[in-house]
Amino acid sequence: MVEEVVGVVAAVGAGALVYLAAAARVVKQYERGLVFRLGRLHGDVRLPGFNLIVPGVERLRKVNMQIVTMPVPAQEGISRDNVTVRVDAVVYFKVVDPSAAIINVEDYRFAVSQMAQTSLRSIIGKSELDDLLSNREKLNQGLELMIDSPAVEWGVTIDRVEIKDVSLPDTMKRSMARQAEADRERRARLINADAEYQASKKLAQAARQMADTPSALQLRLLQTVMAVAAEKNSTLVLPIPVELLRFLERGAQPASERSGLAERPETAESPGLAESPGPAESSGQGDGPGHAGAAERAEITERAAGLADQAGEALEKLRRAVEQ
Repeated sequence: MVEEVVGVVAAVGAGALVYLAAAARVVKQYERGLVFRLGRLHGDVRLPGFNLIVPGVERLRKVNMQIVTMPVPAQEGISRDNVTVRVDAVVYFKVVDPSAAIINVEDYRFAVSQMAQTSLRSIIGKSELDDLLSNREKLNQGLELMIDSPAVEWGVTIDRVEIKDVSLPDTMKRSMARQAEADRERRARLINADAEYQASKKLAQAARQMADTPSALQLRLLQTVMAVAAEKNSTLVLPIPVELLRFLERGAQPASERSGLAERPETAESPGLAESPGPAESSGQGDGPGHAGAAERAEITERAAGLADQAGEALEKLRRAVEQ
């Protein structure tokens, strides 16, 4: 009798263990459970932890509540300004209502993916190329609203939508590069022109100041010579006023040529006088106007030669000072 009771208790215990093993379900922390009894939703959403169901009658469906990262395949379309582009994006969403996500839509992941692709193509057609390249934040918000509106009925909320990349044709890339280069060149020319204008104003003020004080020009000349000499060059460039060169050229010209040029018009007007000397010339008097003009020309020539010698000595001293 005792053996029969022990056998019955062991059989009942074994059955209870088998039933418990078949009925036991564990829901993880990031999941929620839905119990379907004979195909109908039964009870509330099961929370994380240990849960029991009726084997063979009830079935537990687990729903992941984590944020899902879903890449949207690249979509090719034509923008509002008739430019062909390829745009890809990424969608971040999560389930907030497990019952609606399982009952209202067959596959909420596939539904969100298709809605994201359709919305992305619609955004491409409504936007211009400049908006796709520089105003992505606004496009992301519009894309998020377009996907989130139907997803509310599916028990899904869109956490964030980001446009990852915008691919352009090679011809459009080259055109944009030329446009950017031309714009930078235009700004560079404007900056250079403004600098030249400001420099010209300063140079004009400096010229007026040097005109009032000629010694400032000489000091500036010496500073330039020192700057050139500091470079240890074998060639020294020294600016010389053009008026000085012309004066030296006139002074170095022979007196006979200058007198011939001066007397040539008189001989042309009175050729007979050139053949027959006058009484003043034949008598050999030296106090006439012709003798006075020759003396002045000789004096000018001597002064010019002296100035030329002085200029040569100054240049030689300057060259020696530079070499030292």
